[in-house]
Amino acid sequence: MQKLRVESFSISIDGYGAGPNQSLENPLGIGGKELHNWVFPTETFQQVHGKGGGVTGIDDDFASRGFANVGAWILGRNMFAPSRGPWQDENWKGWWGNNPPYHCPVFILTNHARKSIEMEGGTIFHFVNDDIHAVLERAFDLAEGKDVRIGGGINTIRQYLNAKLIDEMHIAVSPVFLGSGENLFANMDLLSLGYKIADYKASENATHLIIKKEN
Repeated sequence: MQKLRVESFSISIDGYGAGPNQSLENPLGIGGKELHNWVFPTETFQQVHGKGGGVTGIDDDFASRGFANVGAWILGRNMFAPSRGPWQDENWKGWWGNNPPYHCPVFILTNHARKSIEMEGGTIFHFVNDDIHAVLERAFDLAEGKDVRIGGGINTIRQYLNAKLIDEMHIAVSPVFLGSGENLFANMDLLSLGYKIADYKASENATHLIIKKEN
C-alpha cells in the first residue's frame, strides 16, 4: 500500500524547522542551515548532489532510506522559491540547478498555479492551487505504486498532519537552538491525531525519530 512519508526533516531542539527571514541568501532562514549539519557530510547527500565520497553510519542510513521507494514529492512553495505572491520571474527553476535531486514528479503547493517545468533527470515540477487531498491523489497516481514524500516546508507538513494523511515521519532533531522561525509541532496534539514514536536512534550529530500513525 502506498504511503505518504516525511523523511530527513530537521528541526532544532526548540522545535523550529526553518529560521526567520527566508531569502535568496538564506534559503532556510537565518540559522536554518545548521539544522542540516547531520546530513551534509553523508554519502547519500553527496551522491544525490552529484558529488563523490561522504561518510556512512547512522546519519547516512536515515538519509538513504528517505529516497527508497519514492515515486513523487510534495513541496510547499517556500521550498521552491524565496518569492511570495504572483510569480515575477518564471525563469526561476528552484534552488538546485538544471538537474534537481528528485528525478520524479514534484507537486509545488501555491496560490498561484503556473505551467509545469520539466527538468533534467526526470524531475517535473507541477505548480498546483488545489485541495491537499486532491494533490495527494494526483501524486499517488503519478508515483505508480511507490510512496509520496513530503519535503516540507513546515506549513505543508502541518496541513497534512492535521488531516491525518501522513503515515510515517523521520524527524532529525539537531543539537541547536533557533529561538524563532517556523515551529513544526506548535499547538499540535500528535497523540490525539493518532501518532506515536515507533523508533529512535542517536548519532553524534542528531537524534533520529520515527513517528508513525497508529492503525
